[in-house]
Amino acid sequence: MTNTSETRRARAFDIRLVIALLTGVYGVVLTVMGVGFTTDEDIAKAADININLWTGIGMLIFTGLFVLWARLRPVAVPAEEIERLEQQKKDD
Repeated sequence: MTNTSETRRARAFDIRLVIALLTGVYGVVLTVMGVGFTTDEDIAKAADININLWTGIGMLIFTGLFVLWARLRPVAVPAEEIERLEQQKKDD
């Protein structure tokens, strides 16, 4: 949907960006832990797979997809809803 006079973007309140932020931060933490702080003993416990590294990379990919989704398909608020909210503010 394009940004026309009939709709307005609600980018600040898009829950997809909040989810992307949270998973992105956690993904970075897991990736750093997997690269720098995982011992051979930890990897041996996890069937010779660096779980922190792979989970962190997966979460960063998930984050990138959510940000891409939010950019390509922004939330649009109908003009009628905007007018109703503005009228409600004036009445209060």
